[in-house]
Amino acid sequence: MSPYELPPEERLTRGDLIAELITRSTELGGNHSEWPGLTTYRFTRVVPLQWAVVESLALCCVIQGRKRVIVEGREHQYDPFHYLVFTRGMRYQTEVLEASIEKPFLSFVLQIAPAIVRSVLSEMADRRTTTFAKPTGRWPAAVNAYVSPIDQNLTGAVLRFMRSLSEGPDRRVLAPIFLREIIYRLLQAEQVSRLVAAADTERENNPVSEIIRHIRERMSEPLTVSDMAHRVQMSPSALSTVFAEVTGMGPYQFVKRMRLDRAGTLLVQSDLNVTEVARQVGYTSLSHFTHEFKRYYGATPRAYAAQRRAVVPGSESGEPVGF
Repeated sequence: MSPYELPPEERLTRGDLIAELITRSTELGGNHSEWPGLTTYRFTRVVPLQWAVVESLALCCVIQGRKRVIVEGREHQYDPFHYLVFTRGMRYQTEVLEASIEKPFLSFVLQIAPAIVRSVLSEMADRRTTTFAKPTGRWPAAVNAYVSPIDQNLTGAVLRFMRSLSEGPDRRVLAPIFLREIIYRLLQAEQVSRLVAAADTERENNPVSEIIRHIRERMSEPLTVSDMAHRVQMSPSALSTVFAEVTGMGPYQFVKRMRLDRAGTLLVQSDLNVTEVARQVGYTSLSHFTHEFKRYYGATPRAYAAQRRAVVPGSESGEPVGF
């Protein structure tokens, strides 16, 4: 829909949010904010297709420009004011299709704590007058994501949240309220099932969550399925079944993916050489690491690092590149 076809009040809200993103995105690439978990992005040229990974449950919105993402082999086109809900550990390909100096690509990623989703969900369920689309069943994290439009209510909530971050008192008092409003609006929208399922699987006492934390903390050490199963008091076969239900793969495959995802990040955002990166992510053989890395990314570690640093501004200084 053309902006000129929107009601005047919605055009104003959208224009205000675009202006807010421009103000916050002073650097090309990723821009950190005063709120942990919020990153805004600005690009003035197209960015070739590349791999990215989401570290937590997150709301990813395009506000200006166009991009596409490929999740589990399925392509999704992002037009302005559309969003995706990404679950933790999701690996995808992304490409900026439309960006210029005059009209830069603008987007943001907002990490969402699953506990807050469950809290808002509980309040909605307790209020019989709330219009709430209850999910029809469990939505495993392995299911493809899909793009949804950002309506006026969600746009307004996001704008209020971002504007509340500039001043310390507002950030402490109002920002958490507006964050809950964002989640409330998302729970009234069409991706409610995905959001609820993701929040449920990321409970603190979930064995998969415990194992994922363990993998992150001990990535440089040997990790076996038997040891992981023993940690959460499950049999290896039971853990493998639960892991596949939540992540779409077994524990061994997940460990390999996390190691290679972390390796890709370190190669681009740190000063470590290839040998040091391999050791950091648990590979004792450099040749084995190089072979697995090339199978995963389609390029050698050195070639991958050079390519990413060339196409993503700010990556050498540690700015996030998953946009």
